[in-house]
Amino acid sequence: NLSYNETTLSSANCSDNFFDIINNRTYLHSSLIRTMASWQNRDVLLLFDVDGTLTPARRTVTPEILELLKIVRKKAVIGFVGGSDLAKQQEQLGPTILEDFDYAFSENGLIAYRSGKPLASQSFIGWLGEEKYKKLVNFILRYIADIDLPIKRGTFVEFRNGMINVSPVGRNCTVEERNNFEEYDKIHKIRPKLVEALKEAFHDYSLTYSIGWDKTYCLQHVQNEGFKVIHFFGDKAYEGGNDWEIYNHESVVGHSVKSPDDTVKQVKELFPDLFS
Repeated sequence: NLSYNETTLSSANCSDNFFDIINNRTYLHSSLIRTMASWQNRDVLLLFDVDGTLTPARRTVTPEILELLKIVRKKAVIGFVGGSDLAKQQEQLGPTILEDFDYAFSENGLIAYRSGKPLASQSFIGWLGEEKYKKLVNFILRYIADIDLPIKRGTFVEFRNGMINVSPVGRNCTVEERNNFEEYDKIHKIRPKLVEALKEAFHDYSLTYSIGWDKTYCLQHVQNEGFKVIHFFGDKAYEGGNDWEIYNHESVVGHSVKSPDDTVKQVKELFPDLFS
């Protein structure tokens, strides 16, 4: 698991084409200890992955899923967690997601909202400084320019509030191209080699590098909220998948789903009285 004072490289066998870089000391525990009265006696938390769980990959949520969540929210606190920034999550889940969900975790919890209000954070550039940030990005772009890949598209470095996201093949690639790069990367270790180069070049920057960011980061925001049980639903709950760590976390009851339709099925089985 990731911590605040360690540099961690997670499994390279993740199902995407990028990796993330954050600073180690920006995000502090929210330390929010509240009574469950604030949740109107809802003492169960349901956390959902986005892509492949609430929506088809990179697509928008269906009315059926939204209706399901509205009904379940009568008995449970609900939240989503994903690696994208909030703008991309709004494209998939709708512009009112901060009202539709009790918790919203963008960038896998680096950016967090509770009841529509942001929890404390600090920007990546604000902590690192513009000059160091430019040096880091220039290094990455030069490195990627010198890599011989089967294809390259666009958006190789994407700035987010709490991290920068790096994609050697480019985030503008298609789903098929992304999957092809994943298989190519398993053999040629493009991302792990780049991470090692960054660690060596920027060893004094106190950065954390993650290939397939670990979603357990979001749990710090909910573990002191008094929930009797925390359920997590994700479609990549297998070793090497980006839901694996949170699915297996000791404080979480994990549910592996195959699709948004399977999410609907499993949630209804968890709350049969709401759907009888």
